[in-house]
Amino acid sequence: MLRYVNSKKMGKSDLGWLNSHFHFSFADYYNPENMNFGVLRVVNDDMVQAGKGFDTHPHRDMEIISYVIEGELTHADSMGNKHTLTRGQVQYMSAGTGVRHSEYNHGDTLLRFLQIWILPDKAGHKPNYGDFRFKIEDRENRWLPVVTGVGNTDSAAPIRINQDINAYATMITGGGSLDFTAASGRQAYLIMIEGSADINGITVGMRDALEIVEDKVSIKAGDTAHVLVIEMAKEARD
Repeated sequence: MLRYVNSKKMGKSDLGWLNSHFHFSFADYYNPENMNFGVLRVVNDDMVQAGKGFDTHPHRDMEIISYVIEGELTHADSMGNKHTLTRGQVQYMSAGTGVRHSEYNHGDTLLRFLQIWILPDKAGHKPNYGDFRFKIEDRENRWLPVVTGVGNTDSAAPIRINQDINAYATMITGGGSLDFTAASGRQAYLIMIEGSADINGITVGMRDALEIVEDKVSIKAGDTAHVLVIEMAKEARD
């Protein structure tokens, strides 16, 4: 089963320094029928102006992933971490019992990144932070394993979080194609970060998404398709 998510119908916010598209209910955008997709609770496509950012604020009991699309993202937290990431690089933070952090664009160009929140497997984990500086070419015309669950010994993904998920990135160039399968009992959320593609006859453009439930898709890129897929256990429905 596939369901197309049109970015034009997503929640939006424009604060001047911050322009956001909300894949799921967040901040002033509230839709009780669009709260999550399985354990995936938040996907925000954030664009932050130079010299601006999110002041120090608290989180707890959430697995948080930031995927940098363009510009520079500087993270600082109450655990003593302070790091700057650039295009194609990924950071994660297990908020667990509680952590405070800030996210800033200290660069002189626009910052665009995906802010992703995933519900943990249980409350009360010890807070943790890490990042991985993937090269953008690492994902060219292939699936790059980015994130997986801490107990998954079969995945090469370097980032491990407290939930049974797998995240993969790709940059399909030259009009090429790649397949992806959400196996029996699994589902996936596909985000078109940049570019466009024909996916099983559906035209998916920049910021659009697809919900994939126990199905296989063939992604046929236009000139380029920069894609992130977050795969997880199938959500139980009443």
